[in-house]
Amino acid sequence: MKKIFLTTTAVFLVLFPFSQNIDKIISIAEVERIEKILSADDMQGRRTFTAGIDKAADFIESEFSKNKLKFLDGQKSYLQNFIMTKVKPLEIIGMLDNDSLNSANVAVNTTAAEININSFTNYEVVKVKKEDDLFKIISPLLAQEKNLLILIDTAHSKRFKNLKQFVGNAKFQTISSQLFILTSNLTPTSIKLHIQNEITEQKLKNVVGVLPGKSKKDEYVIFSGHYDHLGIGKPNNEQDSIFNGANDDAAGTTAMIVLSKYFSYLKGKNERTIIFVAFTAEEVGGFGSRYFSKQLNADKIMAMFNIEMIGTESKWGRSSAYITGFEKSNMGKILQDNLADSKFKFEPDPYPKQNLFYRSDNATLAALGVPAHTISTSKMDSEKFYHTENDEIETLDMINMTEIIKAIALSSKSIVSGKDTPSRVEKEK
Repeated sequence: MKKIFLTTTAVFLVLFPFSQNIDKIISIAEVERIEKILSADDMQGRRTFTAGIDKAADFIESEFSKNKLKFLDGQKSYLQNFIMTKVKPLEIIGMLDNDSLNSANVAVNTTAAEININSFTNYEVVKVKKEDDLFKIISPLLAQEKNLLILIDTAHSKRFKNLKQFVGNAKFQTISSQLFILTSNLTPTSIKLHIQNEITEQKLKNVVGVLPGKSKKDEYVIFSGHYDHLGIGKPNNEQDSIFNGANDDAAGTTAMIVLSKYFSYLKGKNERTIIFVAFTAEEVGGFGSRYFSKQLNADKIMAMFNIEMIGTESKWGRSSAYITGFEKSNMGKILQDNLADSKFKFEPDPYPKQNLFYRSDNATLAALGVPAHTISTSKMDSEKFYHTENDEIETLDMINMTEIIKAIALSSKSIVSGKDTPSRVEKEK
């Protein structure tokens, strides 16, 4: 555990002509207070399905209550509860032609308790050859509701282990089964396979608060961050085993909470309804945002500000951040125009090869056509504390982080007020 030495009395540049009262709301002291609680050791790294993440949810819920947010329609609290299914194979036995099938060479993506296969009938067969990119082929298949039998060349043995671990994560209930077989025989003529699974249900929850709009209350603007992280691992050289996730993504969650307080203070300046949401399970498959996206009509969501890892300087230094998928809508241009008189700059994503637009909680709504973008400063080619035990509050620039939150508040005003409506992202086919 590390001691925290931070100052809240540092003098910083005021970039925007806010009143003194607004400066008190979006202040270093307030940002630090929330960030410190979310990334504390007693949150145990906020891993899904642990007491630590439940404690974090309780804290976020209490902040929403203080900020006088309403419940999402149909909800009786700020907690948006849903259930995932965890599947543990108890027995895998069979034959592919003359080759044995077992837990070493079979992975299963299913929520069925039992699977029996005696032929290729009812399964679409997909082949992954030695020269193919395994995950480029498999990734789009994982989202499909169809029975698949995927034959993977043994050249992919090392990545097959990662695949087994991924499909073994908890998932939404499904009527389909996807079977992955590691084999040198990509043209089999027969199959016989029996799989027996242990099924358990696991509960998860997003935390959602609403600030109702006025003249355009049926149009929504979303501010979000994910509050889960990696939990507790093996002790490092400093005997620290807690992955505190201060930047990933207590920072984004902190920003979302502070923004809920800010817009609540403005009392009715939002013509559109604002939804504030802390997503769960981003680190294990984005299940929180995937569930949330099914609860609303995507056509009524005008914009999504997903905030992820804003605690460090961007590649351009302080007073700057980038927007993923900048070219996919004109939302980034709107935000830039709203900041034209400030020293703060929003830039396009400088890491296009990282596919960041598809790697955070904005992706699900973006696929439905929503101008949903992630705001970040993380240097994805050199962020040394990313997914390590050293991602702690003392590594964050609280002054700059506060200015980023102010920039988001100011740049979003014309969208929240209904003056500007970003163009839609092209829907996934």
